[in-house]
Amino acid sequence: MAEAARLATPQPVNIAEKLASFSDHWNPRVVGRYNGNEVRIAKVDGEFTWHSHAGTDELFMVISGDFGIEFRDGLVKLAPGEMLVVPKGTEHRPVANGECQILMLDREGEPNTGASPSHYTRERLETI
Repeated sequence: MAEAARLATPQPVNIAEKLASFSDHWNPRVVGRYNGNEVRIAKVDGEFTWHSHAGTDELFMVISGDFGIEFRDGLVKLAPGEMLVVPKGTEHRPVANGECQILMLDREGEPNTGASPSHYTRERLETI
């Protein structure tokens, strides 16, 4: 019991405030961690690079904007409040028609471009 009392009480994360703290695109920030996973947020605009994540699924949730995930056989559009899980090993390309705000769940340390390095690859994600 005494050990549990020493742990800090978890605090809420205000996603809108975190998103307001930066303006660049395709540069995810980590806003939380749980069970070996990271909660990431980003502002995006235009087309990302084709990539896949061999060993892990990836979850996308749209907070605002006109966002979709392109697959080799078509485009899946997501409205604000909708989410999509991309199964591991599935090649995909996020696309945004204008600025969008998204939340992603990824395995801790998973490169944002999977095994397909590009100019969008971030070696280390900032925690905010």
